[in-house]
This record gives sequence, C-alpha cells and structure tokens, in this order.
Amino acid sequence: MPRESLEQHLRELQDEVLVLGSMVEKAISRSMRALKERDLELAKQVIADDEKINQKRLDIEEGCIEFIVTQQPVATDLRIIVAILNIIVDLERIGDHAEGTAHIAVMIGDEPPLKPLIDLPRMAEKTNDMLRRSLDAFINRDAKAAVKISAEDDEVDDLYNQVSRELITFMLEDPRTIGRATRLIWVAHNLERSADRVTNICERVVFVTTGKMEEIKTSRY
Repeated sequence: MPRESLEQHLRELQDEVLVLGSMVEKAISRSMRALKERDLELAKQVIADDEKINQKRLDIEEGCIEFIVTQQPVATDLRIIVAILNIIVDLERIGDHAEGTAHIAVMIGDEPPLKPLIDLPRMAEKTNDMLRRSLDAFINRDAKAAVKISAEDDEVDDLYNQVSRELITFMLEDPRTIGRATRLIWVAHNLERSADRVTNICERVVFVTTGKMEEIKTSRY
C-alpha cells in the first residue's frame, strides 16, 4: 500500500481516539453535574451511554487489528498502533469510573446533602483538562507536554486526600453521616483513578516518540 494511504489510515484511527476521548470527557462532566444537581435522569443517561463508549473502544481495536493484518506497517507505525490499543483501554476504564459516579448519584437520590460539593467538581475539571491535553500531546507527538501533564496528577491526589480527610472527620464526629460520606469518598476515588489513567496515556505518548515503554516518575508520592 502507498505510504500516503497508510498514513491516512493511521490518521483516521487517531481521529477515532479523539472521538472516544471526547465521549469520556463528556461522561465525566455529566456524571459530576448529575451528582451536584441531583439530576437522576442525567445520571441514568450517563450509565446508558457507557455502552457507546465500550462499543467505540471495540471498533477502534478492530480497526487497529485490521491495519496490522492488511497494511504491513513499519516499526514506527506499529508503535502508534500499540499506543492506540493501550490508550483506548485507559479511556474505556475512565468511562467506567464516570459510570460509577453516575451510579452513586442514583444511590444518593434526594437524600440531604452532607456538604457543598466544591473539591469533587474541581477534581473532575482537572482530570478532564489533563485528559484533553494528553490526547493533544499524543496527536502532536509531544513527549515533554506528556511528562508535564503526568506530573499534574499530584494536584488530583492532593484534592483526593483533602476530600478523604474531611469526609472521615464527618464520620468520626457523627456516625449517622457514614453512609453519605462513604459514597462521596467513592466518587473521589473514581476521579483519582481516572487521573491515574491519564498518566498511563502520557506514558504511551512518550513511548510513541522515544520507543521506550517506561513509567513516568514525576510524582512526589
């Protein structure tokens, strides 16, 4: 196959990764809004839409396999395909975490709020920002940006620790809050794990540009 056609096929696969990333970003935002606004219908929609995220991941995976089988890619192309196959798994998992938050929003229902939600939305916004920029770094083959984004995971970890400490204090002071506080800790955990998945994506960016599959060691934890 002519090199130009092969590169076009690669671009199409990468465009599909961006589509999947946009779907996941939307799921994070909507699940947090559903939780904050007690919007059960929106939460149920996030849960239903997770199937679309799963299917998109499978479609991209099939496209990658077809590319390998039919187009005889060279080593550089194979690195991109391997990176895509890893990235879409992380994106699907982030979508699962967003779905989990939506399930928690349904569980909470209309019970009295334990506290105003401030840090959890900040965690969601930061995670989405990191996610968006990590995919831009992948498309642009920007390893330096990927390393910088990965280091920002510490900000999400700080918020997670802050939320956890505050909610544990609620539980210690009033055991009647244990159920509500525990559910919010689950949400914080979903977001913290999502940000960890973004660091995985950043590592794939470094792999594509350098050929080295290694952990980015920037965290202070």
